[in-house]
Amino acid sequence: MRRREFIGFLGGATAWPLAALAQQPERMRRIGVLQSLASNDSDGPARMAAFLQGLHQLGWIDGRNVRIDTRWGAVDDDRARQYAAELVSLSPDVLLATASPTVAALQAVTRTVPIVFAHAVDPVGAGFVDSLARPGGNATGFVLFEYAIGAKWLELLKEIAPGVKRVAILRDPTTAAGMGQFGAIQSMAPSFGVEVNPVSLRDASDIERGVAPFAGSSNGGLIVTGAPLAALHRDLIIALAAQHKLPAIYSLRMYATAGGLAYYGPDLIDQYRRAAGYIDRILRGEKPANLPVQAPTKYELAINLKTAKALDLTIPPSVLTRANEVIE
Repeated sequence: MRRREFIGFLGGATAWPLAALAQQPERMRRIGVLQSLASNDSDGPARMAAFLQGLHQLGWIDGRNVRIDTRWGAVDDDRARQYAAELVSLSPDVLLATASPTVAALQAVTRTVPIVFAHAVDPVGAGFVDSLARPGGNATGFVLFEYAIGAKWLELLKEIAPGVKRVAILRDPTTAAGMGQFGAIQSMAPSFGVEVNPVSLRDASDIERGVAPFAGSSNGGLIVTGAPLAALHRDLIIALAAQHKLPAIYSLRMYATAGGLAYYGPDLIDQYRRAAGYIDRILRGEKPANLPVQAPTKYELAINLKTAKALDLTIPPSVLTRANEVIE
């Protein structure tokens, strides 16, 4: 072999591994998603679509360079624990938890696989992170809202229905978040001239037993705090509010679109897009311990005029002009 041919042979041989490496497909990454809602819940697909859209915009496409495994907990603690174990057994690169109970279920199984929560109430109090600025463990994400939002719910209720003197607060007494939200509302009640009454969110019968006697007296109103159990029983809660002519303020948009009077709270669709951003950063090498927990940046106000009419309420123009959505 002549010298020139021999050198060319060596150069080509050196290039082979590089060419082969360039032709290798990108490693498939894996994301596990534990939803707090049921698979047939109307709000679930919209939230997942926002999450997938956020991933797509960042270059992650389901079935091409990432595989997404989803389980739906349906506000069932036993089911959530089972699905959490299933998802961790699939060796995911990162997990998305969609509410506080799903974060708890996942952390009970793993303290090493990164977890991003799309929305959680009081993640420090719940023990998910060490602090908002420095999470310190395997979880980080986005706060659903701070307890102080309870004052906004109470203020909105009085603005819409000034005659309200008594307010039933539907909250989950088994969680720190449920007690914290009730406490925040209770502390502000005297300044609004109302008395508050807690109603437990354990099951449907508890809700009915709590609301019906309360509604027996006049000048009553209702505030439904942020709790997965409330979302699960939202049709019942909305029906009870209508039956007893109780003006009600809700913490999530799903209530207003289902017939609830008014909603004020964070834009959850936006939070799912933001969660995709944190998933992307973790897939690219960052650690959840170093990613601060963030508060909502977008809040929404929705008013259901059809429900207001059924309650013989006239929504003040000052409220309507602030509303992001008016349902007629």
